[in-house]
Amino acid sequence: MQEVFDEIRSALHTVWNRRWLALAVAWGVCVLGWLLVALIPNSYESRARIYVELDDVLSKQLDISGEGQQAITKVRQTLTSAVNLEKVIRQTRLGEKVETQREMQRAVDNLTEKVVVKNSQDNLFELTATIGDSSFSDAENAALAQDVVQKLIDIFREENVAGNRGQVADTIVFLDQQLDDRKKELEAAEQRRLGFEAQHPDLIGGTTTVSSRINSMRDEMRGVDADIAAAQSALAAINGQLSSTPRSITMPGESGGARGALAQAQSQLSAMRARGLTDSHPDVQAQKRQVEALREQAAGEPAGAGGSPNPAYTSLVSIKAERQANVQALQARKAALQADISGLIASQADEPAVAAEANRISRDYEVLKEKYDELLKNREEMRLRGQVETERSAFQFEVIDPPTAPRKPAAPNRPLLLIGVLIAGIAAGCGAAFAMGLLRSSFTTAEKLERVLDLPVIGTVSRSMTHEARSIERAQLKKFFAASGALAAVCFLLLVVEIIQVGSVA
Repeated sequence: MQEVFDEIRSALHTVWNRRWLALAVAWGVCVLGWLLVALIPNSYESRARIYVELDDVLSKQLDISGEGQQAITKVRQTLTSAVNLEKVIRQTRLGEKVETQREMQRAVDNLTEKVVVKNSQDNLFELTATIGDSSFSDAENAALAQDVVQKLIDIFREENVAGNRGQVADTIVFLDQQLDDRKKELEAAEQRRLGFEAQHPDLIGGTTTVSSRINSMRDEMRGVDADIAAAQSALAAINGQLSSTPRSITMPGESGGARGALAQAQSQLSAMRARGLTDSHPDVQAQKRQVEALREQAAGEPAGAGGSPNPAYTSLVSIKAERQANVQALQARKAALQADISGLIASQADEPAVAAEANRISRDYEVLKEKYDELLKNREEMRLRGQVETERSAFQFEVIDPPTAPRKPAAPNRPLLLIGVLIAGIAAGCGAAFAMGLLRSSFTTAEKLERVLDLPVIGTVSRSMTHEARSIERAQLKKFFAASGALAAVCFLLLVVEIIQVGSVA
């Protein structure tokens, strides 16, 4: 630690012995640095905050609102796009000296670095422009910064509110053209399908539809089989009841038998026809079958047989005839289904090329129809979006804080730079004096001499000065301190001037 203190003391002694050199270097560095700081133009910053409502309530209700994060990215990119910045340059004083495309590109790149868009909240944007052109005065730079921010806001409002409607209109025109093309293709596919189905009615809808029809018929036939089984079971039950029920009931003083029952059945048949029922009516057919059955019974009945017909037997005979007709109808339906299934299977097996063609035509038609319906839906949604945006834009644009008119420069921080130049000048002077001392290789203390030579130092001789020499040295010190104070005073004066200039910017 003692060695460190010795080195510090030795360095300070070296610098002090060459203090005039250090002061001269400090003056030179400070003057040069202050001149450079004075040449740096002031930059003025204007800020504005805007609020952008990306999707309104109506758009959300109609399910036509866009993706929020994408819309926020679009807003940020649109504000500082090269096209918009070029418009700003042309509409402000920044474009007064721009003549060639290369100069314009350079101006756009320069302005891109000076314009910043921050997304402080979800839909709240802060727009900042910093302008510091040496060809303009401070007041002109301040006004230009405010003008740049205002132009950016105006351009964004114009392009996103009015431009979105133009994009929607162009999209609707494009969708209409695509719909016309798809409509023609769909009509041609429909004509091919109708022509093929006219030649091959069994393959309407392709083999997929045929397979579905076969499966449906098989399901229906299984249901018919179940109905036949139930009808046959019911017919067997009625036959059992008939076998145990007497045909006639003998009653004193009454005549009847099969002939009486036949007469009654014929009377009922006549009554049905009198009501307007035709022979094809199921009740008439059942009654006719009952009349035929009773006629056969009456023919086999001996003459003089008596007794009244049994009403229960007659009712059972009628029910039996009805159930027999039901069984026959179900069996006929089953036969028809079997014939249809066999025909469809045969058509698939006998003409595989025709079946493949049916599949292709049906598939092409379905694909074209699906695409047409999708385009039609998109067109209607886009048209609705256009109507909504015509009445009220999806971009609800509001300026929360208008562009500020800067009063003080945002950069550079000239007071800090002036003080920094002063510190740098002093450090440069001290460094130059210390380096000169190292080049001349002198020893400031006995300890350093003993440590470097590794030899014992017996003693040192103190410096003895006369009265006149001391007076001269004191005068030199006064001059040194005066020159040093003048350096600090110049720095202070520059600070005061800077404060006055900043306060006078209109």
